[in-house]
Amino acid sequence: MTLNEVLEKLEYVANNPKKMLQDYIKSGKKVVGCFPMYTPEEIAHAGGLVPMSMWGGNTNIERAKEYYPAFVCSIIAANVEYGLKGSYDGVSAVMIPCMCDTLRSTTQNWKSGVKIPMVAFAHPHNRKIQAGVDYLVEEYESVKKRLEDICECEITEDAMLKSIDIYNEHRKVMQEFVELVPNYLNTITPTKRNAVIKSGNFMLKEDHTLLVKELNEILKSMPKEDFKGKKVMTTGIVLDDKGFLDVLEKNNLAVAYDNVGQETRQFSTLVPEGNSALERLALQWSNIEGCSLAYDPQRLRGKIVADHVKRLGIDGVIYGLMKFCDPEEYDYPIFKKDMDEAGIPHLYMEIEQGTSNIEQMRTRIQTFADIIS
Repeated sequence: MTLNEVLEKLEYVANNPKKMLQDYIKSGKKVVGCFPMYTPEEIAHAGGLVPMSMWGGNTNIERAKEYYPAFVCSIIAANVEYGLKGSYDGVSAVMIPCMCDTLRSTTQNWKSGVKIPMVAFAHPHNRKIQAGVDYLVEEYESVKKRLEDICECEITEDAMLKSIDIYNEHRKVMQEFVELVPNYLNTITPTKRNAVIKSGNFMLKEDHTLLVKELNEILKSMPKEDFKGKKVMTTGIVLDDKGFLDVLEKNNLAVAYDNVGQETRQFSTLVPEGNSALERLALQWSNIEGCSLAYDPQRLRGKIVADHVKRLGIDGVIYGLMKFCDPEEYDYPIFKKDMDEAGIPHLYMEIEQGTSNIEQMRTRIQTFADIIS
């Protein structure tokens, strides 16, 4: 395929998750929905199931208001809204990691209002000690048994090890892609970059790996591009709003790298070696750094972002704070201090799915573009 053909295919998948869901169900496969973040997709994949990520969307929150107050993360509210309205009909089960207060309450709200079976589990905060690893292994064992019961499938040790290999290969291919992007910012615009990454949420990882591998080879065969605009790095939970990405492009800003939950954080940490498949998955949680949802007494996120900014010659950072996301709100003061000490210009923006604050966003991004020019 040509460069445009590969990009068009990935953009189609990113923009049509409902069609992908229906196609998988029609083909006889069972689909498992995965709430963010760090849901162990490999366990579901090993059972012959199709894990599909659930990152909310731009929808009017109506029925979910019966379950949540107004001050709630819009990603989770949108997921529950879609569930209540039947958008996820055909999904066999959903996995919900209890990573924040909103997700903890969502397990009960989902059980009460949505008929799709739910598998809840909790990541330990003390994730770097052996007791934390042992605890998470037990949680993942519970997830495995619940999925086997609900989806009537068998999840073997060998199958999980094979799935880990498939997912690690996908992570490596995606890591290569994001490292290639800074050299091709005229071709890989913010919208296209997001589509390449986001499409992996709605495909079997082995299929997505093949497409991105092909894309990487095409990019490597091209001469490096001279981008005349300014390079930014984004950080946050989700920054996939089309209006936001369009405003970046119109202001000649390119996303050269990111530290975003829906993007690079998904594949930046490989599953390490270990004594068993579940222990390996638990050890991965121990190794994750630079994320507001992973307890980090050293507060490495700002330093990690600063290192990437210096390494890639990035001009500024955009901190997209998901409105009413407590972990992200707690992170920001420390992050701001790190950026100020490193002398890196940064823009703080509140993000909320389903709202139309594009004019305010446009004004702030235009001003930021002028500042770093």
